[in-house]
Amino acid sequence: MIHKTWHDKAIKQVKCTNNKAKKFTVENLLTVGKTYDVKNESGEFYFVTDDSGKIGGFYKEYFEEVK
Repeated sequence: MIHKTWHDKAIKQVKCTNNKAKKFTVENLLTVGKTYDVKNESGEFYFVTDDSGKIGGFYKEYFEEVK
């Protein structure tokens, strides 16, 4: 039941490098150059708190890891 506690912690940080999606509307939820806290991660998605304040899953191709 990670969805009940994932607002409290971040596993890493990623920086948005691209918000030009082919199928989905992403440009109003992600800002290029902004750093986001990753709340959860799957094989092809990062789950981050987007610009609307909600947690959403986004393809990893929109981000680069912050070291």
